[in-house]
Amino acid sequence: MTTDPAQLKEKCKKTIEAYKKELSRLRTGRANSSLLEGVFVDYYGTSTPLIQLGNITVPEPRMISIQVYDKGAVESVMKAIGAADLGLNPSNEGNNIRVILPSLTEERRKEMIKKLKDIAEDNRITVRNHRREANDVIKQQVKDKEISEDDSKRLQDDVQKATDQFIKEIDSLLTQKEKEMMEV
Repeated sequence: MTTDPAQLKEKCKKTIEAYKKELSRLRTGRANSSLLEGVFVDYYGTSTPLIQLGNITVPEPRMISIQVYDKGAVESVMKAIGAADLGLNPSNEGNNIRVILPSLTEERRKEMIKKLKDIAEDNRITVRNHRREANDVIKQQVKDKEISEDDSKRLQDDVQKATDQFIKEIDSLLTQKEKEMMEV
């Protein structure tokens, strides 16, 4: 096993990408089709992603429109959106479902920001776990006499710098999303 700072960076980049995707699913005051990405519909006994059952568009800043392909699935889609804990109430117009995004109350915004901070902390912990794994590999290599103590120190410093960089990126994304959520 080799110590490769590039492996640590790759793992951390994947964590950041997952974090960005999770942030895009959190509701702000603006409509965004990615809000419905995590919604699964019970479609004839199978849990199916909503994005596979219809065409999702954003015709207005506060509205999402879903053109459901199968008219028999409209009720299931509406139930799934209602049950998704997004605070959305879909309305049925034949094969078309409209979801109007209500304005976020101050209380709901604070609730969302608390959730946002929890998600950020979970991702920071993941990055720190990647750092710990990399440092464990380095320590094992010193123990096995594959690398010197000096190389070990240098590699651990590199690992720490990379970790700090990724945590800073998580914090930056958190601040950006908080500002977006507080916009009225």
